[in-house]
This record gives sequence, structure tokens and C-alpha cells, in this order.
Amino acid sequence: MVDAPASPVARERLDALARLVSGPTDREEPTRTDRDSLPIHAPYDDSVVGEVPSCTPDDVRDAVSKARAAADEWAAWPVEDRVAVIRRFHDALLDRREDLLDVIQTETGKARVDALEEVLDAATAARYYGNHAGQVLGSTRRGGAIPLLTKTVEHHHPVGVVGIISPWNYPLSLSISEAIPALLAGNGVVIKPDEGTPFTALWGLELLRECGLPDDAVQVVTGEGPTLGEPLIEAVDYVSFTGSTEVGRTIAETAGRHLTECSLELGGKNALLVLDDANVERAARGAARGCFANAGQLCISIERIYVHESVADDFRDAFVREARALTLDAGYDYDHDVGSLLDDALLETVEAHVENAVEKGATVLTGGRARPDLGPYFYEPTILTDVTPEMTLADEETFGPVVSLYEVETVSDAIEQTNDSAYGLNASVWTENTERGEQVATRLEAGTVNVNEAYAAAWGSFDAPMGGMKDSGIGRRHGRRGMLKYTESQTVATQRIAPFSPPKRGKRLWADSASFGVLLWKRISELGP
Repeated sequence: MVDAPASPVARERLDALARLVSGPTDREEPTRTDRDSLPIHAPYDDSVVGEVPSCTPDDVRDAVSKARAAADEWAAWPVEDRVAVIRRFHDALLDRREDLLDVIQTETGKARVDALEEVLDAATAARYYGNHAGQVLGSTRRGGAIPLLTKTVEHHHPVGVVGIISPWNYPLSLSISEAIPALLAGNGVVIKPDEGTPFTALWGLELLRECGLPDDAVQVVTGEGPTLGEPLIEAVDYVSFTGSTEVGRTIAETAGRHLTECSLELGGKNALLVLDDANVERAARGAARGCFANAGQLCISIERIYVHESVADDFRDAFVREARALTLDAGYDYDHDVGSLLDDALLETVEAHVENAVEKGATVLTGGRARPDLGPYFYEPTILTDVTPEMTLADEETFGPVVSLYEVETVSDAIEQTNDSAYGLNASVWTENTERGEQVATRLEAGTVNVNEAYAAAWGSFDAPMGGMKDSGIGRRHGRRGMLKYTESQTVATQRIAPFSPPKRGKRLWADSASFGVLLWKRISELGP
């Protein structure tokens, strides 16, 4: 095996970040044992680069208590003062991005270009919500029960403490980026990052505090999900979870028992459609990025491609060329395109899916091999054809650099096969006629659909909601909904002059007058604004 490059992040730096974990490190303990800590491995070579405390349910409850106390102070800040903190964070994040990229790569093994995507995402979240928080959170006058006589105002209050359970594949985007709207809404936040990738969230926490966030407003607890999940859901006021559909069902069930509101972004078996009028070369380049970004470890990446038969041969050849041109390697620079899988479990799943497909008749056009010469968990970008329904990867999410290629006779066939899935997270349509592409997009059962892009156009459109249909989740992130979900809406209605209840005498006249008033208001409203 080729020696992987050493991480530029010093062990002392990671140890310092570990001390930010809420719980055991906040207490005076004379000694710590191995059972108190979790070793963190670098996927490039599986070496241990640091360790974090293994938190307990009591640590979670302590963290929520601290965040709740801090939220009382934080929510009292004027919105513009909270915005100022997030705007400072935006600038500091970009100024210190290279240090952060080193941390992300160290614990995830992703290519640097994919790590940069996370940094830009967090900066965009800070900019968007920083620019719109005042408007979104502001009190709004609504139509009253009786025109001119009822004054009705909608207010938005923070829910209290938001729990964010984030996965390993995008440890910045799905923790800190998600925390930003919750914080701006005036909440405290407790983040439970994946046990294998805690340092990125801790880095973000440190920077937020440097930018003026009250020390306890965000807490990070580290440890195993089965141990910490239920105590967190029980203690917080809202839960945001990103991860597998299987775990998402458990989260939803637990949240339901505790009447804790939640949003869940879950798995996907996302499809890309190449229509008969598509620019084949452009579609092939976009598909390569959509399938193999982050080594396929992306909820919204593409695992199925449906190509119209009239362009199938040309697309297949162009797509294979693009996949083979991708450079697969370890390195803390921008010299390669695809990084490592996270760990042995992910590699085993990818290998099992491909082997199962090949055994049942699938054809490997390119890839299909692990690359232990590069590192323990590298796997080549892989394109399969002749995939049939009985193969495991036909409908199960692989979550690796593997995609199945299908030829279809009509656009309707492509739409039908795309929708024939339990999932509905993301989709992509490629065509030279954008109006046609947009029409096709509305027929796809997916929460986001990109036309002439694989995933970044919809994901990067922060002003629009993003989330899944069917088994791909409930709730949305981004846009107004991405912030308002972290608030309690309150309606305050003030009745003027005339009372709402009938008088003691003359109830018949009151009934006739009220009915006439309702009918009159219907006629007026039909005239339009």
C-alpha cells in the first residue's frame, strides 16, 4: 500500500478542539480511561488522528440545559446584533478556509474540491440568512376576522433549543450550516455529529465563539447515536436529522413519543435523465460530477441514469471517458478529483452491490475495483449497464461511486422509471430545450430537480426549500421554511369596537347581518386586490 500523505492538522490542534465538547471535559475528573474516549481515524490511511469524549445521556441533558440558559440571553439580542455575529463568521470562515479544509479532509478522506464545496455552502448559508433574517422573523400584519375591526399580527418566537444530528459525509454543511438559521431565530443549538467526524463541527463552534456567539449558545456532544439520540430528542424542542431512511424512521418514532417536532432529510436513489435533444458531452461532464462527487457519498448524488435511445451510444462513450479521466488519490491539495470512502463498512457495501450485480449479469463499463494501492477505502468510479430489478443496487442506495446506466425509448419511460422508487430526494434533467426540461421536472417525484445540472443548482438556491418526497424525508431546509421551522408562530388578534359575540337581544338581526357581511366580503374578495 502506498503511504498516504500525513494530515497537516497537528494532533495538539485536534486535542484542543476536543476540549470544546460539552460534558465530560467540563467537569473536574482526575483521570480519564480509554472507555471515556472515541478514537478518530483518518480514512486516507486509517490512522488514529485524535480522540473525543464518549458522552453520556447525562452529558446531553447538561448540554441542553446550558444551551437553553444561553438561548434566553441570545434571543433577547436584537436581530441585527445576531446577524452581525453570523456576518463576522462568514468572513472569518472564508479567511481561514484552508485550515478548515485540512480538518474536513483529515476526518472524511474526501477530495479537497469536495471539502471546499462545504465551506462555500456554510458561507452561503451565513450570507443568505444574515441578509434575510430581519425580514423573515419580523412580525407581519395579517387579514383580520372582521375587516377594519380586527387587527391580526403574526409573530415568530424561537422554539428554544434545536438538536442537530448530523452525518459524517458533509460534517460542516449538515451541522454548522444547519445551525445558522436556528441561531439567527434566537435558539440555542446542540449538535450531535457523527461519532467518526466530530472535529469539523468543533472547529465551526470555536469560530462562532470567536465571532461573538455566547459561549454556551451552541453545544457539541460526541458519541454513539443509539446512546445519545433519544436523550437529545427528549430534551430539545426541535430535531433536525440528516441520514439514512432506516435511522430516520427511528428518529421520527422517538420524536413522536416526546411530541418533539422534527425535520428529516433521508436517503435517495437519485436519477438523471438525458433527453433526446441533450448536449451529450455537456451531459456526460455533468453526470460525472453528479455521480462521483465526494466519491458518491452524497444524499443527492446520482445513482441511476436514463438515456434516450437516440443518444444512448454517444452518451455512454462520453460518460465513460469522463469517468476514466477523473483522478482518484489521497492528498491535501486540489490535484485530484475523487477521494476515499469513509471506512471499511462503506467499502464493503459498495463491493457487495457491484459483485451482486455482476454475478446476476450486469456489465462493468469502467471501474468496479477497490484501490488498496491508494489507501484502505478507495474505490474506482464505476459505471454499470444491464442492471435488472433483482440486483441489490437496482433500488437500494449504494452511497458510493457507482451508477447504473439505462436506455429508454421515450421520455415518458424515463419519467416512469425515475418515479418507480421508494425515494424522492433529487433528480436531474438534461436537454437543450430548457422549457421542455422544466416541464419534465414537474413530473418527477423529487423534492429538488435540476435542469442541466446534477445537484448544485437546486442545493445552492438558498432562497428555495430543499428536501425529500416519499421515503426521502419530511420537512425542508433552506429558504424561509428553513428558518421558520425553528420558530413558534403566534397570532395576536385585537378586536376593535364591535364585539365578536352576538348581543343579548336581537340575535336574529345579528345573525342576518353577520351572514350578509360574510357574503359581501366574498363578493369584494372576488374582485381581486
